[in-house]
Amino acid sequence: MNTTPQHPVAVIGAGPIGLAAAAQLATRGLDFVVLEAGDTVAASIAEWAHVRLFSPWRFDTDPAARALLEQTGWTAPDPETLPTGGDLISDYLAPLAAHPAIAPHVRFGAAVTAIARQGFDKVRTTGRDASPYLIRLADGTELLASAVIDASGTWRTPNPLGGNGISAHGESVAYADGRIHNGMPDVHGRLRTQFAGKTISVVGAGHSATGTLLALAELADTEPGTAVHWLLRSPSPDRAYGGGAADALPARGAIGTGVHALVDAGKITVHTGFLVAEVTDQGLVSADGRKVDAQVIVNSTGARPDHTPASELRLDLDPILGSTRTLAPLIDPNQHSCGTVPPHGVDELTHPEKDFYVIGAKSYGRAPTFLLATGYEQARSVVAALAGDWDAARDVKLELPETGVCSSSNAFDSDQEDGGSCCGSAPVATVEVKRGLATGVTGGLLTLPLVEVGAKASGGSCCG
Repeated sequence: MNTTPQHPVAVIGAGPIGLAAAAQLATRGLDFVVLEAGDTVAASIAEWAHVRLFSPWRFDTDPAARALLEQTGWTAPDPETLPTGGDLISDYLAPLAAHPAIAPHVRFGAAVTAIARQGFDKVRTTGRDASPYLIRLADGTELLASAVIDASGTWRTPNPLGGNGISAHGESVAYADGRIHNGMPDVHGRLRTQFAGKTISVVGAGHSATGTLLALAELADTEPGTAVHWLLRSPSPDRAYGGGAADALPARGAIGTGVHALVDAGKITVHTGFLVAEVTDQGLVSADGRKVDAQVIVNSTGARPDHTPASELRLDLDPILGSTRTLAPLIDPNQHSCGTVPPHGVDELTHPEKDFYVIGAKSYGRAPTFLLATGYEQARSVVAALAGDWDAARDVKLELPETGVCSSSNAFDSDQEDGGSCCGSAPVATVEVKRGLATGVTGGLLTLPLVEVGAKASGGSCCG
């Protein structure tokens, strides 16, 4: 443990992974504080409360958290049921945050803007490890911590639309005008009027894109004038069609299967090899000059970590993914799908800065292969290390649902558009699209929407 035990362990983020870390800390009797930027628990998940996860409850809860909740008479949901984001909050995260062992330690409206060592800038070394962390909040408040567990996720830092990894010309103006929506907008609920009867372009190849496409196609069936375009950087949509029946999570496999059927039926217009270069008043322009009309744009190109608050700490980040350098080859989306990521814990998450750890979706940087179960095991391992129980910390075990594929390293000569790691094709059989959204939790979550689909198919796979 850090040599300043009089200070609490600071956990950044009160989402699933942050609260799992809190549960682990409470179970081991370590003092802690949870700093949540939002005004409620899991504020980011609340933005996609309408979305149904494609992983059932048995993958969505943390063992230490369940043990605490069961002490209060809490009954676990049906392990095979697919919860919505709202269910995840109301039936699990809110009760967990209200638990007597956790509630006194949670601070809402506490956005972290900077983390440093008290009395040390990045250059000074002697005595550094013995100094507590100084954490500054957006309101100017500062607090000290013996260790930091950053579980803040990546939801607030979406990738830009631009095909080169930087913002397209005119993108910031379109955001300011409210024409661009990120991730998984609630097109059937509170945002319906903004999408109904409009020409809509969805940019991206991951589950957040394909799930949104399913929802928009359904909207178009009831709202005349609604037109749906799908823009992909890759030369083919085959990767995005996913694993179908080969996926161990049927709801995840059904996402791409449903989109494939809608594309074949002409209900979604596909534009491949489309690298967005400019956002205009009329729509989107590609690097090769093609134009697609868009009154509304959905940016489903994934997200990336923001390490700016920790810029004065000594971090060893992979230059490509933004994860730790040790973890990067284990999660590289060019080599791995969700089911092939090996178990990993504190050793792979360690930075040169002692007792500073990034866990959850943010730990994966720009790799999309993260699942909640991964984050829960990360939290357990890291907290065990902070408690000095290194045998437990290094006894890392992880069981992940298979996706029907091994890796995508040689499957396609194309970019990882949404960070997606997919291979193979998905021949489609009969597909029936039904009402209801679903997503996979990539932690920082989880973040992939879909419409519930019944289908029989086989082929490649995508990670959620």
